[in-house]
Amino acid sequence: MSKRIFFNEVVTRDGLQNEPAFVPTETKVALVDELSCCGFAKIEVSSFTSAKAIPMLRDADELMGRITRVAGVEYSVLVPNRRGAERAFEARADELNLVMSVSETHNRANLGIDRAASFAQLAEVVRAAEGRAAVNVSLSCSFGCPMEGEVPLAELLRWARAFADLGVRGLTVCDTTGMAHPAQVHDVIDALLTRFGEDRLQLTMHFHDTRGMGLANVLAAVQGGIRRFDGSLGGLGGCPYAPGASGNIASEDALHMLGAMGFDTGVDLGRLLAVARALPGIVGHAVPGQVAKAGRITDLHPAPVRLAA
Repeated sequence: MSKRIFFNEVVTRDGLQNEPAFVPTETKVALVDELSCCGFAKIEVSSFTSAKAIPMLRDADELMGRITRVAGVEYSVLVPNRRGAERAFEARADELNLVMSVSETHNRANLGIDRAASFAQLAEVVRAAEGRAAVNVSLSCSFGCPMEGEVPLAELLRWARAFADLGVRGLTVCDTTGMAHPAQVHDVIDALLTRFGEDRLQLTMHFHDTRGMGLANVLAAVQGGIRRFDGSLGGLGGCPYAPGASGNIASEDALHMLGAMGFDTGVDLGRLLAVARALPGIVGHAVPGQVAKAGRITDLHPAPVRLAA
């Protein structure tokens, strides 16, 4: 099996959306441009949602118009509805990322409508996008809901099939509040690959590190055959409608682990770590990522001078 891993960086959308202090557009442009040069397969740049709902992302149109696009990198945006899709088409987005929850309660809390209404709304976007942009669907709370508890695997498979039948290119399976554990990840991936596989759907895993199992879940997913992952620089992010949810897995930490294990991620980790070390200055506080603080396992230190005596 191929050891190539494809990483999607989501820091400028998912990572920044809950930050209290607005990050200037020019800073976001510089961040996306530097990430584009690091070797990511995809960057989720922003979201075409209401500026009132997510003030941090009110500059999505300008941001998409100012970034420097690098060949081989896909530029994705989150789109909530047909109106958002039209803005995305104008912005020349390579991919539309659509979101709904597998949990009925979380979907109502997050989107204000039930799952059936979400599906109908998103199906309209899928039809509008044909021939204009690729479509990915992110299914929130795929491993568990903080209000409902465990989400039945049958429910995840039901909605995955519904979107696959619409002809979407990809599906992102989201552990929105960090409730997944490696054994569960194995079972979910086995079921998804058995029913769909890469020939029908590009399958991406989106893990959070809320309970310290993010990298363990990445490893379980890789061992189960998954080759696409979301990550957020520094581990920024989290769901505003999911109580207690901390950030995504830190991209640099996951990429460091996978590189040490011999996987080809296509990402220049040294360059990415330089960006990660600048991130606290951008958001004004420390971030959860570890490798940017500790260094790579190959970054050795000189022996104490006393040993040379």
